[in-house]
Amino acid sequence: MRAVVLGTARDNGPTPKVEECYDPKSIQHVLAGTYPLEDDMIAEMDAVAKVFNKHKVAVFRPNILENINQIFARDIAFVVDDKIIKSNILPNRDMEIEAIRYVWNMIPDENRITLPVECHVEGGDVMPWNEYIFIGTYRGDDYADLITARTNKAAVNIMQDIFPKKKVKSFDLRKSNTDPKENALHLDCCFQPLGKGKAIIHKNGFLVESEYKWLIDFFGRENIFEIDKEEMYNMCCNVFSISEEVIISERNFTRLNNWLRSNDFIVEEVPYAEIAKQEGLLRCSTMPLIRD
Repeated sequence: MRAVVLGTARDNGPTPKVEECYDPKSIQHVLAGTYPLEDDMIAEMDAVAKVFNKHKVAVFRPNILENINQIFARDIAFVVDDKIIKSNILPNRDMEIEAIRYVWNMIPDENRITLPVECHVEGGDVMPWNEYIFIGTYRGDDYADLITARTNKAAVNIMQDIFPKKKVKSFDLRKSNTDPKENALHLDCCFQPLGKGKAIIHKNGFLVESEYKWLIDFFGRENIFEIDKEEMYNMCCNVFSISEEVIISERNFTRLNNWLRSNDFIVEEVPYAEIAKQEGLLRCSTMPLIRD
C-alpha cells in the first residue's frame, strides 16, 4: 500500500436518532446510551494514521463537513487497478464524496468512473484479488426494504463490463435491519483475504452455502481463519492489510492476532472498539488509492 484515504471523526455531529441510523449495530448502541463519542473516535483514527506513517503510506484525509459522519471512507468510492469508481451510496450520505473531491480531481478523467444511478454499490462490498473481483451483494426480492442491502445485481453486472479481463465473483450476503449478529453489512464484514494466501471468514454471513464453500476451496481450509458470530459482530474480519506481511488489527482481537502472528504476519494493534459500534472497522474506514 502506497497511498490511502483515511476517514475522519472530526465534527462528526451529535449522537443520531434511531431513525437516522443506517445499520442495526448503531441502533443498538444509540438505544443503550453507548454510542461512541467523537473524541474517542478521533483518538482511534489518529492511532491508525500513526501506523500508516510508520510504514510510509501516504495518507489523505477528507475535508471536514459540518456535523457529518465521515469515518467510513471505503463506502463512498473505491479503486480497482488504475480506476476510481464513485459509489452509488445511500442518498443521505451522497454529500460525503465532496470531502474527497480534491483526491478525485487528481486522477485523470479517463480513470474516473461514475456508475448509472440504478447500480447500487459500496466499497466494502468490492474486493480486488489478483485476477478476481469479489463482490458482496443481496439478491432477495426484498432488497428495497433492507437498508443494510448496499450492493445490487446491476452493480455486479456493470463491474464485469468495466473490467472485462477480470473474473467478477459475487456472494449473496445475509442481511438484517434489526439484528447485527445476523447482518453482514458488506462482504468485508464476513470475509477478508490476506497475504500469504490466507483469509478470514464467517460462514453465517453467506446466504448460499456453495458460495461460502467456493471460498474455502479457493483459499484452502488450512489457510482459513473461521470466526464465530460474536467475533463477526465485533468486526474481526475487518482488518487492514498494508502489505503481504503487515496487518492493522484491533487490539482486542486476541484469538485472531495470535493466529496471524503464528502465520508470520506483523500485526500492528490499534484501539478501534468505539468505531466498531457503528458496524464498521479498519477496512471500512480506509480507501486505498495506490497499491503496488
